[in-house]
Amino acid sequence: MRYEAPDSLDGAVALLADAIGETRVLAGGTDLLVQMRADVVGPELIVDIKKIPETRVVAEDKGGWRIGAAVTGAELKEHPRLKQVWPGVVEAANLIGSTQVQGRATLGGNLCNGSPAADSVPALIAAGAVATLAGPRGRRDLPVENVMLAPRKLALTKGEFVVSFLLPPRLPRSSDAYLRFIPRTEMDIAVVGAGVSLTVDETGTISAARVSLGAVAPRVLLVPDAAAAIVGSRLDRAAQDRLEAAARAACSPIDDKRGTVEFRIQIAGVLARRAALIALDRARTS
Repeated sequence: MRYEAPDSLDGAVALLADAIGETRVLAGGTDLLVQMRADVVGPELIVDIKKIPETRVVAEDKGGWRIGAAVTGAELKEHPRLKQVWPGVVEAANLIGSTQVQGRATLGGNLCNGSPAADSVPALIAAGAVATLAGPRGRRDLPVENVMLAPRKLALTKGEFVVSFLLPPRLPRSSDAYLRFIPRTEMDIAVVGAGVSLTVDETGTISAARVSLGAVAPRVLLVPDAAAAIVGSRLDRAAQDRLEAAARAACSPIDDKRGTVEFRIQIAGVLARRAALIALDRARTS
């Protein structure tokens, strides 16, 4: 196995584009190193991107926020401003593993591991985040909901990797939330995850929303019907019922040792409703 840690985007792209055989990008390593020890993957080349400055930035950009793909969840939690503007994204990042794991786990790694149960991905999708990719043909932007195609399958071409994420500008009276259900109290994989981001107008009516669900389909879902169910409402009981129904209708989960199909579908509606209520409360006081 060969390990490289380039300090530039061009250097990383060149290594990935020229590589022969199995190749992996290392951001935090909390998934990759475990998979290597279990002989699930055996890369001939590992490209560590943490020395590339653009992967390590957290800064305001174009009225929104730019987060490098190799920024850790612990760093996001300690950022003085980001957690006020995008609390759902930050709380999702800090549900990845234990406190020790959060010191290494990254948004880029969590997305590119390709798991439908990834905690940060529904929150990023609900936020309307866009991933910036670098590759042999230059840079391109891709909405986060379009990065994952299926379990362990991404829309990245040979030589491409995720450099950063752009969270859009926050409108007044806007906020977000992320919730998950797990069998244990912590350090477990989501049975279902739900992210909601919304904006309310001067009257308290929801004027815009995005809803995303994780672990209920082969990829993390953006659910436009669930958002449409609450836009124009004050999230009264009828709107909550519509939201739950739309969330459940979008699900196509599997049975496994962590949850049945029926259980996941039921919980998806419950979590979507609860996350929406939290986001609404935050938006009204933001």
